[in-house]
Amino acid sequence: MIAFRNFALRRGEHLLLSQVDLSLHAGWRVGVIGRNGCGKSSLFAAILGEVEADKGDIDLPGKTRIAWVAQETPSLPDPAIDYVLAGDTEVHAVLQAEAAASEAEDWDAVAEAHQRLAEINGYDATARAGRLLHGLGFPPETHGKPVSDFSGGWRVRLNLARALMMPSDLLLLDEPTNHLDLDAVLWLEQWLLKYPGTLLMISHDREFLDGLSTHTLHLHEGRAKLYVGDYTSFERQRAEHLRQQQIAHDKEQVERAHLQSFIDRFKAKASKAKQAQSRMKRLAKLAGTEAVRAERAFNITFAEPARLPHSIIRINHGEAGYGADAVILHDVGFGLEAGDRVGLLGPNGAGKSTLVKTLVGELPLMGGERVAHPDMRIGYFAQHTVESLHEGQSPLWHLKEIAPNAGEQQLRGFLGRWNFIGDRAFENVDGFSGGERARLALALIAFREPNVLLLDEPTNHLDLDMREALAEALSDFPGAIVLVSHDRHLIGLVCETFWRVADGHVEEFNGDLDEYAAWLRSRGNEPKAPKAAAPPPKPAKPVRSKHEQDTAARRARQLETRVAELAGLLAQVEAQLADPAIYGNDGGSEVGQLTQRQQKLAAEKDALEAEWLAQLEIAEA
Repeated sequence: MIAFRNFALRRGEHLLLSQVDLSLHAGWRVGVIGRNGCGKSSLFAAILGEVEADKGDIDLPGKTRIAWVAQETPSLPDPAIDYVLAGDTEVHAVLQAEAAASEAEDWDAVAEAHQRLAEINGYDATARAGRLLHGLGFPPETHGKPVSDFSGGWRVRLNLARALMMPSDLLLLDEPTNHLDLDAVLWLEQWLLKYPGTLLMISHDREFLDGLSTHTLHLHEGRAKLYVGDYTSFERQRAEHLRQQQIAHDKEQVERAHLQSFIDRFKAKASKAKQAQSRMKRLAKLAGTEAVRAERAFNITFAEPARLPHSIIRINHGEAGYGADAVILHDVGFGLEAGDRVGLLGPNGAGKSTLVKTLVGELPLMGGERVAHPDMRIGYFAQHTVESLHEGQSPLWHLKEIAPNAGEQQLRGFLGRWNFIGDRAFENVDGFSGGERARLALALIAFREPNVLLLDEPTNHLDLDMREALAEALSDFPGAIVLVSHDRHLIGLVCETFWRVADGHVEEFNGDLDEYAAWLRSRGNEPKAPKAAAPPPKPAKPVRSKHEQDTAARRARQLETRVAELAGLLAQVEAQLADPAIYGNDGGSEVGQLTQRQQKLAAEKDALEAEWLAQLEIAEA
């Protein structure tokens, strides 16, 4: 259990968190959310002991093994698989001892090392490290490459694999899906579902949070509030909490006005003095419920293009790559028409960015042809776009570079719509967060009024609110879109068709994201395959009699009612478990009973839901 006791945390003069009192229990998977700058990463640093609490403390069991992803990767000559294997420090130490003993021909020490490896299941350590590398997208031929040969993004993956390799009771993951492709994100989600310890994860990927979180810790305006359930459940609970808070505030304001009116009228009259004093005491004791402050919602738009040709761009029989000796994609046939919304799928390094750069014209074709309409206007967000902003300059300066003849008020109005309000338009981008830089880069693209958007991982630095605003803006965009993203929520809302880029080919994938995830699982997420194939055809539904359908429909209604009852009971138990007051000195008996009841209710609910789905299928056959 992790317990925060009257915990407060500062960063410089800025108070990030205060009055935090909550407990996180073994086996929970907690999504840590909040807007950029609210203190999520600083909270992790405090748990690791890297920063001290401004007030209060964090209680951790003394022997808790904590795993986290290192921020830096040294440029080592070690093979990638050895670097990952070293994450299991105990196995790594025994393997080194065995190697040293063998070199010294100390066979007793070698035998002792072998015995120790058997005791700690060390013989399968290399295989486990290989599976982690494979799942995170490293082809088998790269497992022996030196760490120093990998680029920054791939080194981040190596650090993630090393953290997952470490046996731990508590795993801290800060934006683990950044630098991953969708294939690796789907694999990581399945791996984390089997993790037996306590998981705390900072993420702005709502689908990832929904797939994993049992609890959600929301950091907001210096406070931390724990909710039972995933991100979608948090949104519902928070909306209801804010609604009730506003009702209580409005009711209190009416009572305050009534009491104050009585006091003002009668406090000078002797006959009413006692009543007036009584009401003054009541007024002083009112809780002072705070009105709900409307949070500024991001609301961004991409303007209607001045011209929108029907056929925008086409690649015919394209050979795409970085030179005659580095052709990545072969015989590409890919085109965009007005209104197309294409999501590119496939592992990192397979050529998604290569295809996007070829569509932009940044990479010339090695063969074939690229045909673009003369009225095409491209809005291009690349993975390096955020870094390409001019250091030492302001958002307003960047816009003036694009439109030197535009009036300052017009440019400031546009920046305001992208939440660069007031003096923020004049601030130096050097001090901007990654999210603010990404927002500015997208604003500069939108200002050009493109009719085709080519977006390569635009969400890496964006928080949940900004991602939601981007999804809405792209959904309303009338031009064509090609999107590369590991954010399933964004790509699922925006894209209508999917193309898979892998093994040197670009082919349409006949299915949605759920079918893609199932297809990946069915093929073991192998790094190579002859060609991307469409999902297998669904078997024809059996013909059911009217009696069978009616019986199944009745049973489905009964099951639906019982599942709803169980969900309510489960929510009550989880609310009790989330209450710190029950973790007293009774030896944990109440917690144990509640945990057993939670498991029993969840098991019954899962079983009935499965039966309910089966009965629905019969009823609708």
